[in-house]
Amino acid sequence: MAIKSFIYDKNQVFNYAKEWAYKRNPKYYDFSFLGGDCTNFCSQCIFAGAPQMNYLKTFGWYYINLNNRSPSFTGVEYLYNFLVSNEGVGPYGEPCSLSEVDVGDVVQLGTLNGDFYHSPIVTEVYNNNVFVSAHSFDAFNRNLASYSYQTIRCVHILGYRKEE
Repeated sequence: MAIKSFIYDKNQVFNYAKEWAYKRNPKYYDFSFLGGDCTNFCSQCIFAGAPQMNYLKTFGWYYINLNNRSPSFTGVEYLYNFLVSNEGVGPYGEPCSLSEVDVGDVVQLGTLNGDFYHSPIVTEVYNNNVFVSAHSFDAFNRNLASYSYQTIRCVHILGYRKEE
């Protein structure tokens, strides 16, 4: 079997975010009362557009249930590290500037000392404004400029890989 690359379906990301921004998909645990559900929701949106999980223990990106999931599916730092370093199956991306983001990309908000705490997903870019959707302060197409944060980093999702 060879690993092949596939196009990230940004329309599916948008549609998933629109459907689930203000409610919870029962296929996934709601982490709202366990530190927040933002990265879990972000990963769900990514999965809608890149339907291939990476089942490597510890360093993969997958969700089976609350007790069988990778740190990257629900953890801010872990998601970033997975996306920018993944050379196997599943979604992959590269760091980019805010001016380079597109629908389906990940934005992470942080403090001055580099602690990142929130992972909204980009659902629209219009007139130099970036709009995001998120859980933990549920939002759909909220203007990123309305958030209060000290630093930001972004990941442009390039596609996803799967074995064929």
